[in-house]
Amino acid sequence: MRYNRLIRTTCLSAALFTAFAGTTHADSLDLSLSNDSVRGEYSFTDASEELGGGVGYTYHDGSRHLATLDLHAQGRTAIQNIPMTVGLGVRNMYFDDGDRDIDGGATAPGVFARMNIPEVPGLSVGGSLYLSPSILSYGDADGMRHTDATVSYRLIRNSEIFAGYRYVGADLDTRGDDDYRFEEGLIGGMRILF
Repeated sequence: MRYNRLIRTTCLSAALFTAFAGTTHADSLDLSLSNDSVRGEYSFTDASEELGGGVGYTYHDGSRHLATLDLHAQGRTAIQNIPMTVGLGVRNMYFDDGDRDIDGGATAPGVFARMNIPEVPGLSVGGSLYLSPSILSYGDADGMRHTDATVSYRLIRNSEIFAGYRYVGADLDTRGDDDYRFEEGLIGGMRILF
């Protein structure tokens, strides 16, 4: 039953992004690893670069799965002559932990920012924060959190490497667990731009 929901969520996400495929301007594919997990994420922006979205999937040791679907309004700005891309939107998350027999999800409002360092061409820092109150959560989740911080370096025009930290957690309403950690720790990976 839980896997059927995960499959439906993934198929719906793929259908939505296929519909947007003809209107996209910039796409990227992120692949990241930690000691216990692997994550893939496809992101796009529209031709005006004012709307962005993404779909992602994480597998974690112990039969844990996380699917995400993002939608953001975004734009470029500068703070003291440092170029930035900032986005405001939502991340929809669905998780399934087969070992603990729990599943749930949330729609989490949040922000992301990416700042290019002018003194070091190709170097950038970025991060995101998504927080969901219990009213926007379902299943065994009673609120969720998803945050990350990364440092990236563009090796060539269409690819970069990155390292950072990621945390994904939830409060559980079924077990009184106030800090279920789906994932927490250091990550490393690569981003392909096309």
